[in-house]
Amino acid sequence: MRTTQTSLASIITLFMFILLIAAVPAASQEYGSNAGTLITGDHGMVVSASPEASAVGAAILRAGGNAVDAAVATGFALAAAYPSAGNVGGGCYIIIRMADGRACAIDARETAGAAAFRDMYLDSAGAVIPERSLYGPSSAGVPGTVDGLLTALDTFGTKSRDAVLRPAIAIARDGFRLHPRLANAFRIYEKEFQRYPSTWRVFAPGGTLPGKGDTWVQPDLARTLQRISDNGREGFYRGETARSIAAAMQADGGILTEDDIAAYHSIIREPLSGMYRGLRILSMPPSSSGGVALLQMLGILERSPVGAHPHDDAGSAHYLVEAMRRAFADRAMYLGDPSFTDIPVQHLLSARYIDSLYASIDPETATPSTAIHRTLLPPREGMNTTHYSVIDRWGNAVSVTTTINSTFGSKYVVPGCGFLLNNEMDDFSARPGVPNQFGLLGSVANSIQPGKRMLSSMTPTIVLEGDSVLMVIGSPGGSKIITTVLQVLRNVIDYHMPLDRAVAFPRMHHQWYPDIIDMEKAAMSRETETELKSRGYHIRTESDFGRMDALYRLRDGRISGCSDPRGYGAAVAE
Repeated sequence: MRTTQTSLASIITLFMFILLIAAVPAASQEYGSNAGTLITGDHGMVVSASPEASAVGAAILRAGGNAVDAAVATGFALAAAYPSAGNVGGGCYIIIRMADGRACAIDARETAGAAAFRDMYLDSAGAVIPERSLYGPSSAGVPGTVDGLLTALDTFGTKSRDAVLRPAIAIARDGFRLHPRLANAFRIYEKEFQRYPSTWRVFAPGGTLPGKGDTWVQPDLARTLQRISDNGREGFYRGETARSIAAAMQADGGILTEDDIAAYHSIIREPLSGMYRGLRILSMPPSSSGGVALLQMLGILERSPVGAHPHDDAGSAHYLVEAMRRAFADRAMYLGDPSFTDIPVQHLLSARYIDSLYASIDPETATPSTAIHRTLLPPREGMNTTHYSVIDRWGNAVSVTTTINSTFGSKYVVPGCGFLLNNEMDDFSARPGVPNQFGLLGSVANSIQPGKRMLSSMTPTIVLEGDSVLMVIGSPGGSKIITTVLQVLRNVIDYHMPLDRAVAFPRMHHQWYPDIIDMEKAAMSRETETELKSRGYHIRTESDFGRMDALYRLRDGRISGCSDPRGYGAAVAE
């Protein structure tokens, strides 16, 4: 195996890493953000993409709530304070591991309406019509977040709906001060907000977008949240909110009905469980692809040599990329909604199959993507998902990834309700072998069918050391979610990095198709990049990706947490 390690490369990588950490905006600290900073506490902690939401969750912990109470409160607070991805109009996946050993995975992924059909986003010539699955009511599945959060609260929580929803209602009703990054996102999406009068009224009250430091209020959303607080799932899936969603669909080209909305229920599943370096990994089963792909990649990498450096060892990077490619090829071929598709999960995660994947890797040369799965033809998920991690003083832990798919979802606010609808229908395979907005391929296993859950890359994960929680992690990033979680795990477990460095460290990504390595700046030295290209890889540099929010239990029992410096979130101790 060839490797490239030079002192100059190491110096360059260290210098770029220092620059990355130093790039956390000073303005973030003024708005409660401590992104990129390692926070340590004696008891519980919440880490999320929003300082306001993290503070809400930590306050619930201080008031005697457990991790589930805090996670539910944080989730609803994100709907008010982090509208680009936090939501009540989207879906989520939740991994819960209680201190007494009970564990579950809550699948609150959105579903297709009863009127959905396989070719609904194709024109008469069979070509995909991209905007129909990306914008407005036609792109939305039935939201699952509200049911998922309430299911978690009913099953494992100790606080009332009023207690966990009251802070989110206050944020929406009274407003919060816009972080410069969020205010800038409003400006970037100004023209898209103007597509729909109901959206423009919410994001530009009085006809003008609020700027950084302005207080943004959302009275319609406050009333929607109050109906949930008063009536539980009936306050969202029936009654005024459900009628408003159905009316918006009828008026603006969607297909969801009141019956579709009333019929929605999240599903409690068994978490996927696997071992890596003696640690137990709990992650999300299908309808998410995240857990299967993560455990496959970890299995391959456990069989491969570990280089001295995560990326600046060409041999180590080679095995990392080859593991990614094989997992994403299997994702495209086999994974979908288990209620509609027979998914060979046990086979895909079996030692014998992982052995075969590892054996198929040439130790010196890139495997052509066409040689990995020949039954899917190459040409054809949103980046704005968000994740949060919670642990309490008793050792209960919750890992939640929630999304409306693209940044600000479908860009369509339900009139009178104040929340954005998702555009998750784009996560189906509109046509097998044709990529979605993230370049992800899919087979008939992920084709559109009524009532079906679309495939996802969300990968909420909890790591156990013996009977105790060691890590709680997850990330947004579309297809890059899985590889972000993978690399942060390896940075901690294989390279013994402290959590803040593991989270900040530059990342790389390969998803089988397109046949290219995406890497952040400083992910590898020029010498390593040249070496990988000589092995047959194509490489491009991208802007940063992933927004990891992670927790880690220190050896002395204290909890450390870090919100990704690529964002403006916060870790808040109890």
